[in-house]
Amino acid sequence: MMARAGSDAGADWHAHSLGEALLYMALFAVVGVALAIIGYKLFDYFTPGDLHKEIIEHRNVAAALVGAAVIIGTCIMVAAAMIS
Repeated sequence: MMARAGSDAGADWHAHSLGEALLYMALFAVVGVALAIIGYKLFDYFTPGDLHKEIIEHRNVAAALVGAAVIIGTCIMVAAAMIS
């Protein structure tokens, strides 16, 4: 009985007040944005060429679409991890 009470206490991520809900929302938003940026930077690093340079300097729309797809895909994975 004692082991069950100890394991349930750490698994409660549900907010019990509005302030706690806002804090969790801000925390998850910051972590999500940081992971999306890291995912984009890693993709840019491991692929040939400089994706950021293609988008900014050469104004390559196709490269921008690839970058957007990488960011959206990373965000979907982060959101799925946060929900579960």
